[in-house]
Amino acid sequence: MIRVSILYPNNPGARFDVSYYVETHMPMSIKLLSAHPGFREVSVERGLGGALPGSAPQYLAMCHFLFTTVDDFMSAFMPNAELLQGDISNYTDIDPVIQFNEVLLVQ
Repeated sequence: MIRVSILYPNNPGARFDVSYYVETHMPMSIKLLSAHPGFREVSVERGLGGALPGSAPQYLAMCHFLFTTVDDFMSAFMPNAELLQGDISNYTDIDPVIQFNEVLLVQ
């Protein structure tokens, strides 16, 4: 399994509309990407704080897609890339950090 992590850094002065992201962008993403047979799950998280009490979170939000393989994710994403990436400006001005991970353990 692979996890695709899309991370939105907490940059000073950054704009991130959590409501739009959760209520509009993610339902669209889930509808489009979950149609692929390699899709397994998705989670969305909002940063609350850093390691020290009262410190700011490193990331404002995170999205994690679980797919069977990187090729499965790419097959699901690429036909929808223009639509999904074109919607980013509706909820943020942050350039997301994207990382592919091999899932080694889940309990």
